[in-house]
Amino acid sequence: MPMIETNDIRMFYDELGDGEPLLCLMGITAPGSVWERHVEAWSHDFRCIMPDNRGVGQTDKPEGPYSSRMMADDMAGLLDALDLAPVRVVGCSMGSIIAQQLALHHPGLVRSMVLMCPWARCDRYAAAVFEHMKHAKARLAPDEFMNFIQLLIFAKSHWDDDQAFLELMEGQLAAREEAAPQPLHALVAQAEACIQHDVLAELPHIACPTLVIGGARDIFTPPWMGEEIAQAIPGAERHLYTDAGHAFHWECINDFNPRVAGWLLEH
Repeated sequence: MPMIETNDIRMFYDELGDGEPLLCLMGITAPGSVWERHVEAWSHDFRCIMPDNRGVGQTDKPEGPYSSRMMADDMAGLLDALDLAPVRVVGCSMGSIIAQQLALHHPGLVRSMVLMCPWARCDRYAAAVFEHMKHAKARLAPDEFMNFIQLLIFAKSHWDDDQAFLELMEGQLAAREEAAPQPLHALVAQAEACIQHDVLAELPHIACPTLVIGGARDIFTPPWMGEEIAQAIPGAERHLYTDAGHAFHWECINDFNPRVAGWLLEH
């Protein structure tokens, strides 16, 4: 079981492929294994490294507070332990704020990055969503909490698709049967890191090639958040899926996987 010591925690990571390194950073509540269907495609070209973030999966789950900067320092320690630099980075949702901090405070580690459904700062609506996530985690059964997350991240068109709907129900069942769900204190700490993340003024200092990508129907991190980042990072590219939500990378997987692989191969 691959574990490393970094920033005063023990971090679990998995990897697939043997090309140039690609660090894959997942979002709030999710372990690195959620990248599975993406890295199956990307591993043909890259050595995909999928850590469990602080507070989830098999990585340590200390009491908070956490911050996006702290979690970026966790990843810097992972890359140092693996003797990898610079690397390409793909960050999804909370993973995107970790990627931003990694590029800002450890620029020598980041060759290029893809920021999926990102934000540089929370407005009142976004902060309220994360606060409600804490309350939902404290009060709902695991399958009910999974349903809440699914309602946040998948667009109506995904719910209307029969096969996709069956997969959503399977996800709820898997959450109900999860032997070791994320503890409440760790979700609260991750959510607080998401709320407190505010680097908009620093983004013009990022020099690495950047792709900002998202869904036009994202109600969790709406498109204005990605637009703000794309305008702030010099030379950043932007792509928006017109009929997809926060989980556009699942809803549009047949386009997303090769699109990201192609962009990374060019950068």
